[in-house]
Amino acid sequence: MGEMRAEMMRMRGTRRASGAPVVSTARTSTDRAGGGVLARCGMLRRVTPLAAMVSLLIWLPLPCAPGQEAEQASREPARAIVPAVVRSFVAAHCLDCHDRDSKTAGLALDDLLAAELPDATVLWEKVVRKLATRQMPPKDAPKPDERSYQATVAALTGVLDRLAAERPRPGRTETFRRLTRTEYQNAIRDLLALQIDAAALLPADEASHGFDNITVSDLSPTLLNRYVAAAQKIARLAVGRVPEGPLVETFRVRADITQDVHLEGLPIGTRGGLRIDYHFPQDGQYEVQVHLMRDRNDEIESLREPHELEIAVDRQRVALLTVRPPPRGTSDRLVDANLKARFAVAAGPHTVTVAFLKSSSSLLETMRQPLNVHFNFYRHPRLGPAVFQVALVGPYEPQGPGDTPSRRRIFVCRPSGPQDELACARQILSTLARRAYRRPVTEDDLAVPLSLYQQGHAQGGFEAGIEAGLAAILVSPHFLFRIERDPEGVAAGQAYRISDLELASRLSFFLWSSLPDDELLELAEAGTLSRPEVLTAQVRRMLADPRSRSLVTNFAGQWLHLRNLDSLVPDMRLYPDFDDNLRQALRRETELCFEEIIREDHSVLRLIRSEATYLNERLAKHYGIPHIYGSRLRRVVLDETSQRGGLLRQGSILAVTSYATRTSPVLRGQWVLKNLMGTPPPPPPPNVPALEENVVAASLPVRERLAQHRRHAACAACHEIIDPVGFALEHY
Repeated sequence: MGEMRAEMMRMRGTRRASGAPVVSTARTSTDRAGGGVLARCGMLRRVTPLAAMVSLLIWLPLPCAPGQEAEQASREPARAIVPAVVRSFVAAHCLDCHDRDSKTAGLALDDLLAAELPDATVLWEKVVRKLATRQMPPKDAPKPDERSYQATVAALTGVLDRLAAERPRPGRTETFRRLTRTEYQNAIRDLLALQIDAAALLPADEASHGFDNITVSDLSPTLLNRYVAAAQKIARLAVGRVPEGPLVETFRVRADITQDVHLEGLPIGTRGGLRIDYHFPQDGQYEVQVHLMRDRNDEIESLREPHELEIAVDRQRVALLTVRPPPRGTSDRLVDANLKARFAVAAGPHTVTVAFLKSSSSLLETMRQPLNVHFNFYRHPRLGPAVFQVALVGPYEPQGPGDTPSRRRIFVCRPSGPQDELACARQILSTLARRAYRRPVTEDDLAVPLSLYQQGHAQGGFEAGIEAGLAAILVSPHFLFRIERDPEGVAAGQAYRISDLELASRLSFFLWSSLPDDELLELAEAGTLSRPEVLTAQVRRMLADPRSRSLVTNFAGQWLHLRNLDSLVPDMRLYPDFDDNLRQALRRETELCFEEIIREDHSVLRLIRSEATYLNERLAKHYGIPHIYGSRLRRVVLDETSQRGGLLRQGSILAVTSYATRTSPVLRGQWVLKNLMGTPPPPPPPNVPALEENVVAASLPVRERLAQHRRHAACAACHEIIDPVGFALEHY
């Protein structure tokens, strides 16, 4: 592992010398489309996710490759002037405050009108955002009619878009970027057919501007050690070698899950429990040990009569245990001690489920108490015992690594004898390295993996050598980092088209949060991926692939703040029926609605206006929608009078923009302006005076408290924009 560390440190020390550019702050048409697409989509007949993705991939903020396109892009655009309708609008509604004498907010529009429009696009972009969201003119000034607004914004965005197309300024992005934890997990899945829990191996990534893939260019010594340890463990699991003695892995159930009902993913006819997708490293015997939830008195919760606990592997029952209350006056410790079962299983991925068999229940009782959820000792006692944690122990009596998907992915050849081992190892490691590094590999790329292969081979044979070589690939900077270098002879600040191999990585990490597959790599190596018709076909293919769910869970989860739901815990004294079942249903509702738009290529406007949503019984009861039963979320067409449908009326968005004790019009208004409109309000000014205690007293309604807040001149400028948007959502 010392050679791997040295290679990592060498790459860290030379990354700027290798041509990584300084990040540019140039504004682009991409910034306008990405930040305010919903603000402008009212002017468009149809904005589809597919069209937006292809556009973003062509002009992401990055360098593009020298050639005819760069020469054309470097030419000055044709002289462009501000359209007459814009000049008339500015003269009638803007110059009283924004001329060279007043220069309110530092903006002199009369100077801007006299300047060449191509030289002032950044300022005109700001004007577009203010007009498109109707923030200007201010509320105390005469307002133009809606037709004037639309004509002015359409004319201005049209000329700005034409200028951006004539001379694209894609800006720059960090060209030495480490894989995020999510990307690392997905890359291991696609490289080795091995599902891992990256959260247990690596620390969380630091978020910036709401996303975790922006500030991930550095690699501390501590993080490097974690990557080395993760690479060794993953290589061992993929090859199928286990250390001496059985391994123990523990899986715990969240305390706020209601286990009195069926949980999605568990067998029909059960309640509560836990589903574990687990990679068994070798053929052999394994043991499941179950522990039940305990109350504050350290006694098993609600164990008053016998219950049957089923343990199954791949839906096949391997044990049915009876959980009985202990005799009166005796300890219940033996109850947990006896909840275990041993079974034989083949190496590879399997699904283990542990759940109680469900007793019959009264539909009438469910209807009478629609939100009667019992899950922990913070309020109601449970209706029955619940699973606390499950431990998997093994293998006992291991029988070898078997034939797993990981081994089939790795061992693309088998040596016929000792004389063929090195050639076969080279073929195996070069195949893995090409996929891991996202490009053709060279002899220099194989030097370290082959060196470690030989060391491992000397100690433990051919497969031990492959394991060591694989670990070297997994800790290589060519795998852990996405590295892009400027071509030779490109002037600073000049736009150029990126290579097809770089485009393949950008495409796959955008849509899949993972590595390019073989088809994408082959097109990139042939130099045909950047052709518009090929690129469009690949985007469609990749969106149809199940791996594109990462676009929902990773991108949308961060953009819409759905990840914040995990830490959302409302005040249980005020909201005693909130549980993790509802939390997960809220998240999945939004994810499925977003996924439907992407997969079926609907208009982006459906994010806001939709006649349908996705519900299960728990979420439907929360919304007050009848006749929905079961734990599976399904598409439900809403009644015309329904208050649901669209992001702004979904519980997930309303929850993450609230406090633990109440809703927040300020948080909600700010979320809409920033995440949907692309016009975030400015930060609070410095030295804002503290509000008097009687102004923020809890006895005042929120609307009155915010009205008092807006009386302060320092607060009014922002809150007059934020608060109306937030109050519009209070009805939901």
